[in-house]
Order: sequence, then structure tokens, then C-alpha cells
Amino acid sequence: MDPIPTWIIRDAKNELLPTITDIINASLRSSEVPTSMKSAVVTPLLKKATLDPEILKNYRPVSNLSFVSKVLERVVAQRLTSYMTDNNLHEYLQSAYKPGHSTETALVKVQNDILTSIDQHGIVILILLDLSAAFDTIDHDVLFSRMESTLGITGPALEWFRSYLGDRTLRVQIDDSFSASQEILWSVPQGSVLGPLLFLIYLLPLGILIRKHGLELHAYADDTQLYISIKPINQRVVDEGVAKLENCLTDIYTWMSQNKLKLNADKTEVLVMGTPQMRAKISIPSITVNGVIVPVLNEPVGNLGAVFDPNMNMSAHVSKGIKSANYHLRNIGKIRKFLNTDTTKSAIVSLVTSRLDYCNGLLCGITDELLCRLQKVQNNAARVVSGSKKYDHITPVLKDLHWLPIRKRIEFKILLLTFKCMQGCAPLYLRELLVKQANTRTLRSNTKNLLQIPLTNLKRFGDRAFCAYAPRLWNELPDNIKAADSVQNFKKQLKTLLFRKEFN
Repeated sequence: MDPIPTWIIRDAKNELLPTITDIINASLRSSEVPTSMKSAVVTPLLKKATLDPEILKNYRPVSNLSFVSKVLERVVAQRLTSYMTDNNLHEYLQSAYKPGHSTETALVKVQNDILTSIDQHGIVILILLDLSAAFDTIDHDVLFSRMESTLGITGPALEWFRSYLGDRTLRVQIDDSFSASQEILWSVPQGSVLGPLLFLIYLLPLGILIRKHGLELHAYADDTQLYISIKPINQRVVDEGVAKLENCLTDIYTWMSQNKLKLNADKTEVLVMGTPQMRAKISIPSITVNGVIVPVLNEPVGNLGAVFDPNMNMSAHVSKGIKSANYHLRNIGKIRKFLNTDTTKSAIVSLVTSRLDYCNGLLCGITDELLCRLQKVQNNAARVVSGSKKYDHITPVLKDLHWLPIRKRIEFKILLLTFKCMQGCAPLYLRELLVKQANTRTLRSNTKNLLQIPLTNLKRFGDRAFCAYAPRLWNELPDNIKAADSVQNFKKQLKTLLFRKEFN
């Protein structure tokens, strides 16, 4: 799409910047996006390696756009994001494409709500909704109407967005072959900077709809999960909760149909979570989504890269991470003799440690057995890097590599999220879970920036919730670390503290 490679543009940015700036300003002044910036080459990418390549819906159409068009989009996206943030127009339980938000922060919030509900002797019904080709069916007229009525975007700004989405074309590339150019009448381009943000604007009414039914929700792009907590006093109470859930799903299906979106009932997953004793008291064999019967699963389900199971003990998530980490560790071990120590360490960190660390904020309070299984993988990785033998003592090796053990890595992640909450740079939905202790008496402890620790009933559930686990760790930190002036300084001081506690 570009006449010269992007790296040359970056290297010559001092010479090209005035021209690029003029192009962007001209587009913003005239509310027009040049036609040359609205042509895309689409490369179909298989969503998962395990999917059938012969089925077209298993591909994701990723648009390759020109460099300057993406720079223009980034300028507009930053201004649009600032406008929505300043005017509190975002769906705050939507975690995609926002600074400080991630799949992990979203899952920590959902897990916290589930564990808290179970701790209060309830059960939680979790629904994972599946949308078909969500980005590809966006109706531009509906989107513009929403931007005008909901966000208050009018005049030249709205006209710029009309020009941006109007008269777009694409060609599909497979190997060295190209299709004929095709005009795009719907959708927002995947692979663009603005496309995801416009998609989130399109979905803004969905959160309002779900809350009207009294359900909790969380979304990450087009992955939406809603859940309801029920105290299983008797079967009638449970049936009423299920009916409320089904009414909400019916309204969601209707709303999506009206907005040119498709809820895929066949791929919607339902999980009932709680203690085995609580789940044994009730019967929820299935729920109905627009006439389609969806069975309740009694097995773990994937959720934004993590794995939730009915007991919420995270054993399935740990097993998945171990399996993936061991796969890469074995492959690295096979070529270890061809690699030097630094290269091996880099490969281990990027391919193995990253699997152990992904969403480890969900692993607070897990059993010692699960921690030992994770620690065994890290120990094996350390042996591959150092060349130590199977029965050599591993503690000196971990110390030399400056690797925190698994338990400390989990504590590090929880404390980092807590610090970001205290500094106001974490998602609002996490900040709301932490409450500072009130200064009821004049004590030196009141100067320590302590957090309230909520009372819990069940140690293996309530104590593991972020709202309870994080304050306990935070209150034990020294004052000088709590008072760090930046995230980087906090991480540095915290790692030093945890490292000394473990190895000194």
C-alpha cells in the first residue's frame, strides 16, 4: 500500500513531518479523507490454527492500509478518545482499546464478582455471548446516528467520519493473487486504528440494555459476558433468576437484530459456578436464547484467554498454561546446544514465562498443589537456561537469573494493579473495589495509606477475591514503596523487596 517501506518514512521523519502534518490538517479542515487513503488490501487470516481452513467463516479479514492513513486515524482516534473520556461517554465495563485496560483487568473484575457472590452463599450463572462477524456488519447510518445522538458529535467532525467510512474499497490478496476492487457498504475495517473505537461506540446501548434487567456485564470488544448471582434458597428462586436471564437474552437478540448484528446462540456458552454443595441444591439443565436451547456446561470454558471452571479453583487455567509452557520449553530444549545463554533466556521469557504470567492476577490464593505445578515448570525453564542438572538445587539458579518464584510473581501482579488503582491509572471498575481506611483516630498507622479488608465467609472463595486479597498484601508493604512516585519506581522497589524476602 505504500510506495516506500515504513521504516524509511520513520528514518526520514524530520524531512517528511511537515508534509504529513499538512495532509492531516487539510483533511481535518475540509472534513474529507482522500480516496487514496480509503483503499485496503485484505489478507484473510485463520482465527485459530486448529480451525478448518476450508470454512470461510474461520478467517478474519485484516485490512492492510497505507502508513499516512493510519497516522491520520491515530490523530482522530486520540482526539475522539479524549473527548469521550472528558465527557464520561465510554462504557466503563468495556475493556478493549483503552489505556490501562486489558483482558486481565477485565477478568480480575469478573472473577472478583463471582468469588464474592459465592462467598455470600450464592451461585453465579455466567453467559459468554458469541457474535458472528461483528465488525463486518456495522451499519454506517446507525453508527452516525449514534455518534450524533449519544456522543453529541455534529458538524464538520461528523462529516469527517462520514467521509472516512464512505466510498471505501478493498481487494483481497491470497499469496500473489488479488481480487477485483470492491466497494464497502458496511463494516469498519479490521486492522485500522479507528475501526475498533467506532465498533465500541456502536455497542454503547448494549450495556444500558443489560443493566435494565439487573444483570452484571463485562465486555472486551465483541466478547460480551453477563452474569447473575442467585441465592439458591429453593428451586423457585432459581427459576425466577433464570427467567430474568432469559428475558435479558431475548432483548439482546432483538436489539442485535435491529442493529444488523448477529448473536450466535449455537456458540453461546453457559456456566453455573458455586460450591459443589450449592450447585447440588439446584437444577439448571439449560437456558433458552431466542428459542434455541443452550445446555449448561459442567466443564471448564475459555474466557478471554483464561479458563473458568464451575468450582472457580483455577485448576483448568493452570493446566492450560502448563501445557502450553511445556510445549515451548521442550522445543527450546531441543535446540539449546545451538543457543548461547542470553538467547536462551530471551526465548524462555517470551515463550514460557509469558504463559505462566498471563492472567496470573487470577491465581491469588490458589492451592499449594497448583502453585507447585507452576513452580516445577519455572524450575525446568531455569535448568534449561543454566544447564544445571535435574537434581541440582534450584534456588541458587533462580537467584542468579533474578527470577521471582511463582508465588511472588502473583503477589507482584496483584500489588502492581493495586498501586495503579491508588494512583488513579487503573480501570475505574477495579478502583471501585478498593476502599481506603477511614481516619477515625489519630494514630501513626493512619498515615500508612491502608485499605479496608472486607469480612469474608469462605476462605477459599471470599479471601481470593481481589477486593480482599489486594488490601491484605498492600497493607503489609513498607510506606516508602507505597509512596513511589511512578509505576516504574514502584515495580523496581517492589521486585527488590520480594526478591530479598525470598532469597535472603
